[in-house]
Amino acid sequence: MLNNKKIVVVLPAYNAALTLEKTFREIPFDIVDDVVLVDDASKDETLEVGRKLGIKHLIRHDQNKGYGGNQKSCYNKALELGADVVVMLHPDYQYTPKLITAMCSIIANELYPVVFGSRILGKGALKGGMPLYKYVFNRCLTLTQNILIGQKLSEYHTGYRTFSAEVLRNINYMANSDDFVFDNEMISQIFMKGFDIAEITCPTKYFEEASSINFKRSAIYGLGVLRVSLQHRLHMWGMFKGKIY
Repeated sequence: MLNNKKIVVVLPAYNAALTLEKTFREIPFDIVDDVVLVDDASKDETLEVGRKLGIKHLIRHDQNKGYGGNQKSCYNKALELGADVVVMLHPDYQYTPKLITAMCSIIANELYPVVFGSRILGKGALKGGMPLYKYVFNRCLTLTQNILIGQKLSEYHTGYRTFSAEVLRNINYMANSDDFVFDNEMISQIFMKGFDIAEITCPTKYFEEASSINFKRSAIYGLGVLRVSLQHRLHMWGMFKGKIY
């Protein structure tokens, strides 16, 4: 608990057996009440590692539902557990769990309803080993999205996010894609509902065991992001009725 707010950390996992324990051990359990691990039909021992760590809430998908489909299960379970604040943390140890307290305090003190850990604020991305082409790709996409959506985020593509339960209950995340563009559809929904997003500088690590998508998947993702941003602008102008809104 933090300011009498129940905090639940959700771990959307796929083949995270080698990094799950390291991630789990850094979670600040002095404020975190529950942890939910959703294993998206991993081919390794992710679920077994979760059991050994004593994670109480384990969900396994019999078939791979994708990154977005995994998060849907995560958020549904967190809300079912009565969470007031939900932290989405990748269990690949790319983002440090040590920022959970800072991110949750912003929401628990009702300063902002959503907080992102940004790799771009400061020099965390390149310093942590982000490939140069991904950094350039990130910056170009983010600039375009800010123009189309009318916001000023430093990046739209971080996988480290914290939400108030109010936000999750007020957006239709179940209508979103099951693929990676899910994250950007959520951002569009959040802004469309009038919620603000805060950002906090986050160091990141790129190493062999950390999850990453290849160039082809990155290109497909980029096109999806542009589609979402354009739909957001057209919806704002009343020229398009997006199903996710």
